[in-house]
Amino acid sequence: MNGPIVQPRVPAVPLLAVEDLRIGFGAHQPVSGVGFDVREGETLAIVGESGSGKSLTALSIMGLLPSSARIAPGSSIRFEGREISALSVKDARALRGGSIGMIFQEPMTCLNPVMTIGDQVAEALRQHQPLTRKAAKARAVELLDLVRIPDPHRRVADYPHQLSGGMRQRVMIAIAVACGPRLLIADEPTTALDVTIQAQVLDLIDRLRRELSMAVLLITHDLGVVAQWADRVVVMYAGRKVEQGEPDPLFARPLHPYTQGLLTASPRLDDNFHYSDGPLNEIPGSISSVAGQVGCAFAPRCAHACTACRETIPVLHHLTDGRQVACPVLITEEHRVAAFHR
Repeated sequence: MNGPIVQPRVPAVPLLAVEDLRIGFGAHQPVSGVGFDVREGETLAIVGESGSGKSLTALSIMGLLPSSARIAPGSSIRFEGREISALSVKDARALRGGSIGMIFQEPMTCLNPVMTIGDQVAEALRQHQPLTRKAAKARAVELLDLVRIPDPHRRVADYPHQLSGGMRQRVMIAIAVACGPRLLIADEPTTALDVTIQAQVLDLIDRLRRELSMAVLLITHDLGVVAQWADRVVVMYAGRKVEQGEPDPLFARPLHPYTQGLLTASPRLDDNFHYSDGPLNEIPGSISSVAGQVGCAFAPRCAHACTACRETIPVLHHLTDGRQVACPVLITEEHRVAAFHR
């Protein structure tokens, strides 16, 4: 007797899929050929120096690029299988705050200083849900309680300047998750916060991710944040993706020289959770413009650069363990590990 027919497993469609994203300001293209996906329920971190194109990538997903910026033809941003890179103004507004929420870098400049906290949370709700003013205000109190703001019934009447930086960031999170988005984009959510408050905010985002069954796209330059909260990591440099992988193998054996440089420039804990002695290494030079660039953008700062690096724009190599790395000269693993531990 034949056994049951087993249907081949069809890979799940990613919640968000970005392919060959190119963003231009006239002839200048600060984001070039970036691609990644975000799966349901996961936290994907994008890491890199300031100027790497992380925030521009996030703003393009939200449809909030500056008026002078253009997404180049051939770029693709799909959310739940739907192309969203060229939505109308009306459709983009419906998507923002409804299906995709965003936490911006600096809450004091994003919150309206002449509106109460409660009115700003309620406004986000009424944009996407058929709520009366009274019902939206009541829901605003519930959301402030959800993000652990003490005495939310009183705080709804406060103005942004009456709250601490950590509290204002919690208000931003409440606004971002008000309508139960499928995807939350957190763009440097701990900027200008002290270390203790940073941990509280990140714990809160991760708790909401689990409780609300949403995915998180975390934009950061803090490798400690990436190691603790991310399921996968994308490393960007000068508008391109240079490496991708899971945090543990990526941090244990970084493949791209830029990733190696980021890690050796960061304080490292030993097995006893003490910071290792000695000076930190630094990446020489600074991130440069990609305008008119020929070859690898990191070549001027790379100790391993050769002629091919300066003449060839790197392509992503997909490795058997799921890692991706863009380097025109694939240095042997032993050489990379030795370079990482120097």
